[in-house]
Amino acid sequence: MKVSIGMTIPEFSLQNQSGEWVYSSSFYGKKTVLFFYPKDDTFLCTKEACCFRDQYQEFRKHNIQVIGISSDSIDSHQSFIKKNSLPYPLLSDESNKVREIMGVPNGLFGLLPGRVTFCIDEHGIIKYIFNSSFSADNHVNEALRVFDII
Repeated sequence: MKVSIGMTIPEFSLQNQSGEWVYSSSFYGKKTVLFFYPKDDTFLCTKEACCFRDQYQEFRKHNIQVIGISSDSIDSHQSFIKKNSLPYPLLSDESNKVREIMGVPNGLFGLLPGRVTFCIDEHGIIKYIFNSSFSADNHVNEALRVFDII
C-alpha cells in the first residue's frame, strides 16, 4: 500500500543513531518532516542533510521535528551525524521495511533508493509528499513552504 496525502502515517518503529527505538506514533502532537534519502556520505545525500541542518533552527522555531531515514547502519549514521554536525536524528531502515511501508519508490531507473520527503501534521496526517532524486535542497525548501515558514 502506498501512502498518500491525507492518510495517517502508518505504524512503524526504527532505531536511531543511538540505538533507541523511535515509533511513528510518537509523531502525534508534533509537526514532522520525515525525509528518506539513499545513502550516508554521498554527494546529494550530504547536501540534503546539510540543507536540513542549516534550516534546522527555523523548523524548531515553529515546533517542527526533522527526522532522516536511510538503509544505512546505526554506526554509519553516527559517523555521518558527527562529520556533518547534524542536530536531528537519523533512523536506520536496513531492511527497507519502512521505505516499503511508506511507498518510497526507487529512483534512477530503479537502481537507487528514492529521495522522498513527507510533511506530517500534529495529528499524524500526511500533508505533503515531495519526490525528487536529484533536487536535494528543494526537499528543505518544499518543507519550509508547506509549513508556511517561507
